[in-house]
Order: sequence, then C-alpha cells, then structure tokens
Amino acid sequence: MITREIINKVRKIEIKTRGLSSHIFAGEYHSAFKGRGMTFSDVREYMPGDDIRTIDWNVTARFNHPYVKVFEEERELTVILLVDVSASGNFGTTFQFKKDLITELCAVLSFSAIQNNDKIGIIFFSDKIEKFIPPKKGKTHILRIIRELIEFKPANKKTAISEALRYVSNVIKKKSIVFVISDFMDTHFEEALKYTNKKHDVVALQIYDPRENELPNAGLIRIENAESGETLEIDTNDPETRNNFRKMAIQKEKFLNDAFAKSGIDWIKLRTDENYVHQLMRLFKKRGRKA
Repeated sequence: MITREIINKVRKIEIKTRGLSSHIFAGEYHSAFKGRGMTFSDVREYMPGDDIRTIDWNVTARFNHPYVKVFEEERELTVILLVDVSASGNFGTTFQFKKDLITELCAVLSFSAIQNNDKIGIIFFSDKIEKFIPPKKGKTHILRIIRELIEFKPANKKTAISEALRYVSNVIKKKSIVFVISDFMDTHFEEALKYTNKKHDVVALQIYDPRENELPNAGLIRIENAESGETLEIDTNDPETRNNFRKMAIQKEKFLNDAFAKSGIDWIKLRTDENYVHQLMRLFKKRGRKA
C-alpha cells in the first residue's frame, strides 16, 4: 500500500524536477540528444538554392515542375536509466544521501525525456539486476519510476556495473541513450562500458560525497564499508592518514577519467552538497555543440 508519506515525497520531487525540466533543461536536452536520423515528411516546389539531391523525380515528372522532398528529424528516442542501488548510496554527510540525489536526477531526466516525446525505462542494479521497468511514455509512468526510486529496497548490497551494462546490451535491442548513474565504487567495468557504448549512447553520472575525497580532522573515527560490512578505525588527526586517503581518491578519479575517455563517453561528477543544475546543463550544452 502506498503511504501518505510516499505520496508526498513523490509530489514534492515531481513539482521541483518537472519545473526544472520545463523551464531549464527542455531545449538543452533536445539539442543534446538527437533523434535517429531524418525521415521523409512531404514534398514542396523547388526553390532556388535547394539541394538538387532532394528532388523527387517521380512527382516532378507528374507535374512537369521540379519538386523536392522535405525531411524531418525522427525525434523519438528511448532513454534507459541504469541506476546503482547498492548500499553505498546510503551515504551522505551534508544535505542529502547519494541515493536522494540520484532520485532527483532520474526525475529530471525522465520529465525531460517525455517532454521530448521519448520513451524512458529504468534498471535498478546492485551486483545483480534488481528490477527492470521497461521504457514507456506518460506522466503516470514517470511517477511510478519516482515512487520506485524512493521506496525500492534492493536484495543485495554490493555493486557490479559490468553485469548491469551487459544486461542493457542484451535486453535493449534498439539503440538508446543509457545514463549510468552510480558512485562507481566498483572498478571492473571498463570492457563492458566500451562494448555497451558501441551499441548505445552511454552517458555516466558519477555521484559522490565530499567526505569520500577528503577526511576531516576529527580524531579517532570508525568507518564502515557499506557494501562489505567491514569496519576500520583510523586516526584522522594524523596528517599522513589524511594525505593517503586523499591520494587514493585522486587515483580513483584518474582511473575513472581514463576509463570514460577510452570508452568514448560523456560524463560528469555530481556532489551531494552542490546544486546539480549547472553541471547537468554543462553536459547538455557540451553534447549539443558536438551534435
């Protein structure tokens, strides 16, 4: 049964993200994600400057006057949200957990998609495929996706991005826009990413909390790996400890930079303590310029 609290959460996210999609992202989304090509629409009389390659010779012969074919962009796309629901999403030290930011991002992308007459589906994954909602259109479908994002409880805690990518490649036959939304704690996905990007247009959204890059000077603390359950006590007063932690974060970022670059995909990093609008707009504008 859907509780009043869930309904209120869905409504709150809908109001915020639908407004962003309508007033900020709609045009940029359209430019960033093009349709599959051009499709024949109509014919009209030839005008000086028209490309002679577009002349419709059958119609021209019938009317004894040159006519050209008119084409329109075949707009409809399929968008797949590949969402990491592993236990590391239950982390956040500032305004929100990583999974809360993921929910908002998915809502914004979903509303942007349906406003452009695109279908959208979602795949929840941990170290297995947890749930698949096939692509559809319509507000009711989007609200179902948001509700699932809010209340879904995964069976497993760990992450296997390669498994999720392989699933997309096998199940989604039509070329689609695939947003991989994860904190990318798993690092064994590079080959699967390359392969999936050959079949689909893959975009990576990396979610992270600032405390995953730098430790505070807070004395002796206990940290827990949410996915494995392992705990470790560390002395954050020790400058060398904080420095080593920072170095590991830099190494991870370099690995991800290299992996995404080699795979030929676009990607952005989104922090739990910052507004995601600017970064998402930057991604859309970058893709729009390349199109």
